[in-house]
Amino acid sequence: MDASGIATDCTPVRYERQGRTGIITVNQPPVNALGQAVRAGLLRALALGQADGEADLLVLLAAGRTFMAGADIREFGQAPLVPFLSDVVAALEASPKPVIAVLHGTALGGGLEVALGCHFRVALPGTRLGLPEVKLGLLPGAGGTQRLPRLVGPAKALEMIVSGDPVTAAAALDIGLVDWLAAEPDPLAAGLAFAKRVRAKGLMPRRTGARGDRIAAVSPLLFSAARDDLARKSPHLFAPHRCVDAVEAACTLPLAEGLKRERELFLACMNSPQRAGLIHSFFAERAVAKVPGLAADATPRPVHRVGVIGAGTMGGGIAMCFANAHIPTVLLDTTQEALDRGLATIRRNYQASVAKGRLRQEEADARLTLIRPSLAYDDLADADLVVEAVFESMDLKKQIFTRLDQVCRPGAILATNTSTLDVDAIAAVTSRPQDVAGLHFFSPANVMRLLEVVRGRETAPDVLATAMDVARRIGKVGVAVGVCYGFVGNRMLHQRAREATALVDEGAAPDQVDRVLTDFGFPMGPFAMGDLAGLDVGWRIREERRKAGDPDTPPPGWLDRLAEQGRYGQKTGAGIYRYEAGSRTPLPDPVTADLIARDRAAKGITPRAVTNQEILERCLYVMVNEAAKILEEGVAARALDVDMIWVHGYGFPPWRGGPLFWADQVGLGTILGTITKFHQASGAKQWQPSPLLERLVRDGHGFASLN
Repeated sequence: MDASGIATDCTPVRYERQGRTGIITVNQPPVNALGQAVRAGLLRALALGQADGEADLLVLLAAGRTFMAGADIREFGQAPLVPFLSDVVAALEASPKPVIAVLHGTALGGGLEVALGCHFRVALPGTRLGLPEVKLGLLPGAGGTQRLPRLVGPAKALEMIVSGDPVTAAAALDIGLVDWLAAEPDPLAAGLAFAKRVRAKGLMPRRTGARGDRIAAVSPLLFSAARDDLARKSPHLFAPHRCVDAVEAACTLPLAEGLKRERELFLACMNSPQRAGLIHSFFAERAVAKVPGLAADATPRPVHRVGVIGAGTMGGGIAMCFANAHIPTVLLDTTQEALDRGLATIRRNYQASVAKGRLRQEEADARLTLIRPSLAYDDLADADLVVEAVFESMDLKKQIFTRLDQVCRPGAILATNTSTLDVDAIAAVTSRPQDVAGLHFFSPANVMRLLEVVRGRETAPDVLATAMDVARRIGKVGVAVGVCYGFVGNRMLHQRAREATALVDEGAAPDQVDRVLTDFGFPMGPFAMGDLAGLDVGWRIREERRKAGDPDTPPPGWLDRLAEQGRYGQKTGAGIYRYEAGSRTPLPDPVTADLIARDRAAKGITPRAVTNQEILERCLYVMVNEAAKILEEGVAARALDVDMIWVHGYGFPPWRGGPLFWADQVGLGTILGTITKFHQASGAKQWQPSPLLERLVRDGHGFASLN
């Protein structure tokens, strides 16, 4: 660089000077990830700044739409390359010239650790700052657990690091994470403006690692309380507990020893099987957005107005999804009473968000105004997308789609929220089957992230592309699937439910089955989940299948008897379990035990002791076998699609990666051997080994080979 301040390019990091301010710019689009080239470039640019006699102060910023957003995911799973990120952070902190980090967009993970190593931090409005490593089964490994408590205090640091959730720029200013919230929209202008303030006040480098005022005299009770909280909320997870250990080290050890302890804990997380499962989930969640075989020129249709049919729990939740994305929505039902009831539920949901501080009142009011109630199908005439969300009756759905075909404009997409029924049969009653698809939301629709996008036999490519784009716009993980009974998620779920019920028939108790699944990592077991969803839902589905003559649907049993008695679960205060007034805690119920005993007697079953291991194998291996059949039929394109459906829609523990990633870890040979044993013992159709599973075992491959 010459004396005039001409830029010296250290691609992908460059150094230049404006007046007395040295400027280090990271330019590695799209997210300025901290790969080896960026790390090395930062050290080179920092050295240039130190050697530049005309520069008395350095500003670190990033080009493009964001600051450094974290590690380079392309390096995941590889041996670490020098220089390490901790080396970069240490060099910044040791700089004799003040270093100002200017943050915009996102400063996450390693990006925030770099900023913590700088002496001052400036954030532009809208910036989000956080250390999300725990969500990948890790903890910050470049000093984040040691420096953040020194800036914001250990309580706030624990909250941020253990949850992995980011904070806003305004919140970061309040807690002391940043020194200034800039008004300028341009990072360079903000950096130069703050540099003037630093010079005017004669400020010297303020090394975060040398600070001790926020970590002095911290009570050990803070950490014991954090561990107790994790034991209640996340007993299975490894990394959050190590995060607490690391922050405690920051408060009890000198910086050098704390950094050493952080490294030990980071490596323990790296070696945990949970890290592999969470990283698989991370990549798979991004991969499902790209639908195999969908033509690149399949351009999404514009969706500016939406209609939702059915103002019940599901329809109201779906309407909220669109309103939350600022998309005007007509909510239609057949009676004013149903509409009023549905809107009242929506209002309560928004008010609950306001009360918890997740939403401002004016935002809640604005979203409510986007939902327009209606009793007239003609109000759907200008909708770009209509989602039917009535209960599971093929006759009713066909009536609705016949009417939609008459009133909706040409090119409008007609979608059904059916969870089990034949989308092709529904599309066939319209004159535009190419415009029909399934959008299977999960309850509660405004909370659950999964959206199964069902591609019918005649669904047009641009309709599929539109549905996937809509999923993204409303914050869902959209997964494309084909048509079959139950699609992917419910088809597997029904096999698990069949085995869970059979296990109870044979001698297990519902709470034993549930406990085995929750010990595995599910948030709730199949019977508690049935009570939450409503036993009437499954009962009606089984009745529909029986009316259709499905030979695979079992005859009525104790579950059906409960529903026939009006015991639908939590909403009626009793189902498989009973519930105290105002409580959602499931309690074993003698009424259910008596029904089960009478049902066993009627079937001539003598109950036996059922082991926890048998419960685990029968409930999970039957899902793996069914998933293999789903893949072989082409209903799901990849194993990772199945994994993401179960992680985001059914509570499969993400740290296990999904049912098929988990199956690979167990070993497909082991699973196939047990499936074969169950089939030989029972002859049941669900235990007929999948040819795909047999082929994978024979060839020495795993489900991962199908991704």
